[in-house]
Amino acid sequence: MTTPVPTGLALEEDGRLRISWNNGVERHYAVRALRDRCPCATCREKKQVVTPPGMLTVLRMEETQPLRIAGMKPVGNYAYGISFSDGHDTGIFTLDLLWNWDRETP
Repeated sequence: MTTPVPTGLALEEDGRLRISWNNGVERHYAVRALRDRCPCATCREKKQVVTPPGMLTVLRMEETQPLRIAGMKPVGNYAYGISFSDGHDTGIFTLDLLWNWDRETP
């Protein structure tokens, strides 16, 4: 079975990304969930780092603002590159990843 293809993208008023697929299915993706599950190498490595108790993370100004999608662009015919308002823009979200996204993700 082949992965369906998006026919429409929209940002909802609540900030979620809506993708309409060519099989008639419409799915909604929370921006925080997309950012937290970014598949890039940097994000995968950061998830492996254990922060010592009591250690605080220094945030950039962009990271203190509400998270939103700043832009999206197709990567070939198999994925989207998503730029987030915190400055992160290296994640490539394949259509397969987005289609098979856990429906329980908020």
